Amino acid sequence: MNPALRYSGFALTLVLLACHAQARDLGPDEALRLRNKGIIQPLETVMQSVLGRYPGAVLLETELEREDDLLVYEVELLTVDGTVRELELDARNGHILKDELED
Repeated sequence: MNPALRYSGFALTLVLLACHAQARDLGPDEALRLRNKGIIQPLETVMQSVLGRYPGAVLLETELEREDDLLVYEVELLTVDGTVRELELDARNGHILKDELED
């Protein structure tokens, strides 16, 4: 095998592992525990600001992730104009960290 290709494959593997290590999905039991301890806001509370920004939007998917030291709700919405938006929200206070069109 060409040494350059071997190095490229190894570098790609390291990048993928680093990306995987940065974000970790949390299950419902862990999310409930964090909510009950007051560490994160309930999703219903956090969604109020999102639905204020996109009235009439339909919630398609949510996930709670730990990204480095931050707990983040990832939310996908279908807006009334038919576009899908992906948002990331700080689960502690509901601040919108990212808001973009889904690819």
